[in-house]
Amino acid sequence: MPVDSGHPEPEGSGLSLRERKKQRTRRVLADTALRLFGERGFDRVTLEELTAHAEVGRTTFFRYYASKEDVAMAAEGELWDAYVARFARHTGPGPALTALRACLTQTILAMPAGWDRRFVASRRLAAGTPVLHHHSLVSSMRTAQRLIEVLERRLDTDSREDVRLRLLGELALGAWRCGARNWVAGRGEHETPVAARRPGHGGPALLARRVEESFDAIPAALALDLP
Repeated sequence: MPVDSGHPEPEGSGLSLRERKKQRTRRVLADTALRLFGERGFDRVTLEELTAHAEVGRTTFFRYYASKEDVAMAAEGELWDAYVARFARHTGPGPALTALRACLTQTILAMPAGWDRRFVASRRLAAGTPVLHHHSLVSSMRTAQRLIEVLERRLDTDSREDVRLRLLGELALGAWRCGARNWVAGRGEHETPVAARRPGHGGPALLARRVEESFDAIPAALALDLP
């Protein structure tokens, strides 16, 4: 997905007029897509209808998104771009998994206002649309690979020779998937009463906590014995 900025800053923060206009166009396309797909279903909305409602041309659309799937899952793509950018900027010694964890939770907490609601809407849409569910899985796999490439550069190591790098990428994305799933479903430590649960309850702060819980569970999961 094309990226205007890898930094999860509030909209318009420190950006030129041109970049703010580009950011607004991206958001209009994403918001229009979620609204139309939510009302009529992903397969029932053509690209032509989407661009017409957003009042942009096809050429403009493809400057920002590679496909209908990309714009439908834009919130997820924004998180991945910001996460990889933050991890690439990370400096300082220490365990790699700790750095991956910290960068992910920091990215979640730094996402712009309203991002969590858009993310929940896209997850709801993907749950009933197999092609979007598949797109989300592939996107997370690509993100793991991007993180692995950062690790390769930082450690000057080829992941084809050192499987630990690939495992780190998979562990980070696995912790995200488990944590995000629990957050959307209202599960997790100190969960709210069933009557108070709703998708996205607690916002980014609770999502970050659920992801932290998943990272915390990794050692115990590795030590789990079968009877």
